[in-house]
Amino acid sequence: MSTKRTLFDKVWDSHVVQHIENGPDVLFIDRHMVHEVTSPVAFLGIKNRGIKVMHPEKTFATADHNTPTINQHLPVQDPLSANQLKALEENANAHGISYWGLGHEKNGIVHVVGPEYGITLPGATIVCGDSHTSTHGAFGAIAFGIGTSEVEMVLATQCIMQTKPKSMRINIEGTLSKAVTPKDVALYIISQLTTSGATGYFVEYAGEVFRNMSMEGRMTVCNLSIEMGARGGMIAPDEKTFDYVKGREFAPKGDDWDKAMAFWKTLPTEDGAEFDKEVTFDAANIEPMITYGTNPGMGIGISNGIPDAESVEGGVATYKKSLQYMDFSEGDSMMGKKIDYVFLGSCTNGRIEDFRAFASIIKGRKKADNVTAWLVPGSHKVETAIKEEGILDILNEAGFELREPGCSACLAMNEDKIPAGKYAVSTSNRNFEGRQGPGARTLLASPLVAAAAAVTGKVTDPRELMEEILAG
Repeated sequence: MSTKRTLFDKVWDSHVVQHIENGPDVLFIDRHMVHEVTSPVAFLGIKNRGIKVMHPEKTFATADHNTPTINQHLPVQDPLSANQLKALEENANAHGISYWGLGHEKNGIVHVVGPEYGITLPGATIVCGDSHTSTHGAFGAIAFGIGTSEVEMVLATQCIMQTKPKSMRINIEGTLSKAVTPKDVALYIISQLTTSGATGYFVEYAGEVFRNMSMEGRMTVCNLSIEMGARGGMIAPDEKTFDYVKGREFAPKGDDWDKAMAFWKTLPTEDGAEFDKEVTFDAANIEPMITYGTNPGMGIGISNGIPDAESVEGGVATYKKSLQYMDFSEGDSMMGKKIDYVFLGSCTNGRIEDFRAFASIIKGRKKADNVTAWLVPGSHKVETAIKEEGILDILNEAGFELREPGCSACLAMNEDKIPAGKYAVSTSNRNFEGRQGPGARTLLASPLVAAAAAVTGKVTDPRELMEEILAG
């Protein structure tokens, strides 16, 4: 066995407080992020045990899942949402935890604000009661979602018991084609591996494609690691990572920064390190993607037809049930299919880079009359940048409106629900039955594909509109 170590090994092993023979590791947690949905019962648990949060300075609370994305200055109408938001505020205040609720300048989606404020750091362990915590792995951190009982464990002890996952490396070499975004890269990987292809593994993304990606793009890819069954995903920190983190509010300063940098530069996987599984793809094979079914693995290049049941792994009956729910047929082209809603946002694609991409397509065009568009920034920082960069003017001129930060239509926990039977081109992360509302039909796509649909009213290859821009 090679003595060379991977990025994952280095971060994991440096956080093991105790190894239990034939059992899990007790892992120290550097950053614990909480929101209003998975934390109330955990806080109740430590209250009932008569104990306090061990390290409140390492816990950060924000409201995002249940929050409305219009009229946030008004009382929240839904009683359950209002109660959960109130409970988070009271629990955070009772334990001296930073709380960024509705109206707070730092409020936003937990996996957007964490990196924005330098809470997310290379080499850290980060958990949250939310499956898409894997987003933070873009910084070379071990980040994963946990359940409510584990949230209580971390609040009480700042540790968690976890069995060390196996390691996988996914390499993509080459140069991405026009209009192929990090979202397309992730959807392509999931379509190739299936939604269970990385079960039991922690993934490191490596190769030219990921080295060339912005930090925001890396966050999108790591965010979707969970959708192929992985425990999490990570990318080795480099100069892009350090430049992004430097100067942010909770990032190290002065001598602490120098010490941190010295450690962070030791983290990348060593040449010759072995992984339990290794997969390589060619960037040239990836085109703008779109999903056609009811899991994120049911995705195709936008110019392709829906596969026949016999050519897809898994049960034929399940596959046909999925197509029936979507009211699609085997062999259908996705191009030209009429859509009703477009959602730009979520912890997957709610960053400023995503709004820039969306604006690049809709500039000089008009929103299609048959489309309802929900454009939701991931945070107030993103919202401010949209205004300062002139993107809001482009959106408004094209007939779009900007909403206020929150998880919005990613999941049906707030007012932003897609009606039954309606089709939504969505930049979020999951297209399960009912994920965006009972009976909603979700087509996962990139901000460019979403923008193309928003102005044409149907599934459209964004490359066609980009050619029009160039021709004009």
